[in-house]
Amino acid sequence: MKKLIYILLLLPLFAISQEKITGTILEDNASKNPLPGANVFWLGTKVGNVTDFDGNFSIPYKEEYKKLVISFVGYKTDTLTVLNAKPIKHRLKPTSELEEVEITAKQKTMGTSYLSSQNIITVSSDELLKAACCNLSESFETNPSIDVNFADAVTGTRQIKMLGLTSPYILIATENIPSIRGASQAFGLSFIPGTWVESIQITKGAGSVVNGYESIAGQINTELVKPKTDNKLFVNLYGASSTRLELNTHFNTKVSDKWDTGFYIHGNTHQKKHDVNNDGFIDMPLYNQVNFMNRWQYINPEKGLVSFINLKYLNDEKQSGQINFDPDRDKLTTNYWGSEIETERFEVSAKLGYVNPELPWQSLSIQTAFSGHQQDSYFGLNQYDIEHNSLYTNIMYNTIIGDSRHKIKTGISYTYDHYDEFVNTLNYERTENSIGAFMEYNYFNLDKLNITAGLRVDRHNLLGTFVTPRLHMRYTTWEKGVFRASAGRGKRSANIFAENQKLFSTSRTINILNNTGEIYGLDPEIAWNYGVSFLQGFRLFNRKAEITADFYRTDFKNQVVVDYENAQEVNFYNLEGDSYANSFQVELNYEPLDRLNTRIAYKNYDVKTQYASGKLEKPLTPKHRFFANASYETQVKNNSNWKFDATYNWLGEQRFSSTANNPAQYMLPDYSPTLATLNAQVTKVFSPKFEVYLGGENITNVRQDNPIVSADNPFGSSFDTTFVYGPIFGANYYAGLRYKIK
Repeated sequence: MKKLIYILLLLPLFAISQEKITGTILEDNASKNPLPGANVFWLGTKVGNVTDFDGNFSIPYKEEYKKLVISFVGYKTDTLTVLNAKPIKHRLKPTSELEEVEITAKQKTMGTSYLSSQNIITVSSDELLKAACCNLSESFETNPSIDVNFADAVTGTRQIKMLGLTSPYILIATENIPSIRGASQAFGLSFIPGTWVESIQITKGAGSVVNGYESIAGQINTELVKPKTDNKLFVNLYGASSTRLELNTHFNTKVSDKWDTGFYIHGNTHQKKHDVNNDGFIDMPLYNQVNFMNRWQYINPEKGLVSFINLKYLNDEKQSGQINFDPDRDKLTTNYWGSEIETERFEVSAKLGYVNPELPWQSLSIQTAFSGHQQDSYFGLNQYDIEHNSLYTNIMYNTIIGDSRHKIKTGISYTYDHYDEFVNTLNYERTENSIGAFMEYNYFNLDKLNITAGLRVDRHNLLGTFVTPRLHMRYTTWEKGVFRASAGRGKRSANIFAENQKLFSTSRTINILNNTGEIYGLDPEIAWNYGVSFLQGFRLFNRKAEITADFYRTDFKNQVVVDYENAQEVNFYNLEGDSYANSFQVELNYEPLDRLNTRIAYKNYDVKTQYASGKLEKPLTPKHRFFANASYETQVKNNSNWKFDATYNWLGEQRFSSTANNPAQYMLPDYSPTLATLNAQVTKVFSPKFEVYLGGENITNVRQDNPIVSADNPFGSSFDTTFVYGPIFGANYYAGLRYKIK
């Protein structure tokens, strides 16, 4: 640990200790004006720099570097012979005419960069349109790196996993501000409408220290649409065979030369009771949601300023339970089992960025966000209410050391969280606050090597003072061959009730053991994540192809174990022994025909934890998963074309937690059966303004027949809705339209 810290601190010193050449580039005319932004680099290498506002530059020098290339748009490129490290003064001649060259290429809707030191998968809005991604939790259906499943059989909550770990171990941010955490952890993904999303960046493994210390399995960052670039008017209307209805509208207006604003309205509703498997419980909840966002964007390029201000409000109501449940009559009684979840949330956030117009590699950014979250809910006879107020502030400065190959980020961040929870008859209240400082150094040699080394130190009122190191490396082995490695530490306080709300939809007794820690009597979770990946681009039958393979391991030094192995209890306690998650994935992307793209992936998980009853596989985590996606677009004619997309998922068997203590009729086998699902969508683009789409989810009608244990006796000791491994409702078909004015 100490050695790693020393290396991180010494890296910038290594960057400085090398010989350099300085110089000035001017216009070769009567004025002899300096040329800011001219490119200066050594021939045959990627070692280079850009001249500053006064035309000055500084570039590393070695004796083997002989030819210095100087170029600028509209000027003739010159190559100088350099014999020593003396300063250079050179004038570029303007060209009399330039030939125009037009290059066209179709941008990938999802892909991994060949240059980034981190293993980041970027998902564009075009990729999201391939499925009915009505909210963020439904935006990963065509992505093999993220697993999506229902958390339980009554609330309709979708839970995501990455590297074999659930979403609490993933730092989920909105425009690099941590957003889905604490009280919003269970349902927060459904609070971001899909049409608001411009792109998603998925980082596997240890993420950047800039965003905090909580990330363990990775990071998911969502970029929202911008008022300046979004359509002036956008309307999306969606309806499904399940009677789900949804409406999204965007209104964007240019207020002045520098100000733009957008008003975004989202509403969805589902009011029909379905019981396809005839177990007496509705298969999907009844719900109403309204979601508003007002977004302001300010840009002043002359002064190097850009700013965003966001105002959000959400109201979400859900009802689930038995078909005959009436909340006005049966709430918190044993007449019929039922549940209601009412959530009200508001957010205010602001971002200010400054880029020095004269020194564009110097920038300063300030981010701040406040959210208030109130959830009132009950599940049968269990009550759970939570109020969570949160404040986040981050200040970051970017610059270079010597030349543009050596970049550094440094800054401070502050977080404040106040929780007030009511769990049946008990109140849990606590305040967490932390202040931290971070530094991240990046060495970026385009030719071969990219290293990002980060370190942050935080002081937390409950977790104490601790250090978080992170390291990422990219190395180009050969043409289009990229090797990456990463290592990093994460630490977090587990919100055991907010993150595990499915436990309330059971008859289990809740026990918290140990009772010596600072949060619910438990210690914080600490884990190290290590990973390697390899990306190779190549041509197969003269067509573009990419293959990626990665392996990640997460080792927990401490974990809050959520133990369901006694069918009548759920126990929380600190880890004593081993807990780890191994994830291996191989993925092939190939374009066999023009406008036909295919994506095939295989994933293997080995996730085990030391429970009180022994070392066991993590429940409901398939060891094997196979994924395939194909998308095709016809050629555009008169601004019109067709788009086709299909996604196939196969999941291997999944371990059930033990039901040995249940009566015989309520016992489950040790493992679930395997299952496969198929989704498909067809889109007809009539013009740049109007398109319609038709699709189906789980069109092979795969269903888990008895997802609720003891559904016939919901107030008995064996009642449990958490044994969900596959679809409950069956096939669901939908249609919609999109209309936009640029």
